[in-house]
Amino acid sequence: MQHEHHDHAHGAGHEGHEHHEHHAGHQEHSAHEHHGHAGGASWGMAASATLHCLTGCAIGEVLGMIIGTALGFGNLGTIVLAVALAFVFGYALTMRGVLKAGVGFQQALKVALAADTVSIIVMEIIDNTVMVVVPGAMEAGLSSALFWGALAFSLAVAFVLTVPVNKWLMGRGAGHAVVHAYHH
Repeated sequence: MQHEHHDHAHGAGHEGHEHHEHHAGHQEHSAHEHHGHAGGASWGMAASATLHCLTGCAIGEVLGMIIGTALGFGNLGTIVLAVALAFVFGYALTMRGVLKAGVGFQQALKVALAADTVSIIVMEIIDNTVMVVVPGAMEAGLSSALFWGALAFSLAVAFVLTVPVNKWLMGRGAGHAVVHAYHH
């Protein structure tokens, strides 16, 4: 993979990437090696990637639950809507960053699909399972503390259980690791 160095204002959007300036002269190395995790991703990196993914998923999940509940959809209809929107918003957040790096729409979509699909699937299975098994959560109205508490709990459980999945993926150069080449 060809590494391209992009000039940015010092430190702008590069939290955790302070070591990049000494890589400016390097031409041939993978993004995986570039970030120093050829032997495996750190738990902090995995948590950060999971939080990024969770942000998009949570936006879609919450909107889906709100819309499905407000429109009187049954559990299945609400979950289908929530999952669909979680994928849309999860991919959209990743694509936003990749598109800012000057990548075309089709390539940005490919990067988002490669980066987030497994993570979103795992999160959606977990958070929707939690919502279904919490007694009364899916039937509770939008004004119910049970609904919002169960939804927040489901997203927290999804985060905790997805971090190890993302750590494993990133340690193999997959999942969110594919996005790192575009974070410059």
